[in-house]
Amino acid sequence: MSSEWEQVVIDAADPVALGRWWAEALGWVVVDEEPGVFEIRPERDRLPGLLFGTVPEGKTIKNRLHLDFRPVDQAAEVERLLALGARPADVGQDGDEPWVVLQDPEGNEFCVLGPRRA
Repeated sequence: MSSEWEQVVIDAADPVALGRWWAEALGWVVVDEEPGVFEIRPERDRLPGLLFGTVPEGKTIKNRLHLDFRPVDQAAEVERLLALGARPADVGQDGDEPWVVLQDPEGNEFCVLGPRRA
């Protein structure tokens, strides 16, 4: 038996607002919007997607799973994401990492990676 990776589920206080933020940040499309559930994908029929669901509790600690993105221009992408409402995040990095840690509007950490090593 095999499985296909369908989506990553992200808990949210406001799944619509957070889902719309990520859709804009990634340039993805909305494929489902119901009360308490909001799903985006790279393209309507392309997986995996991100599914945002309502939870009553707020985020309290560092995520154990996070997303990494590798842009063509790291500095420009970090600047763009900060302008959209991302914030710098401190998860204990020492400052020598080739990635930048940010958090989305609800505090979920993600990384903007530097150039791929040859």
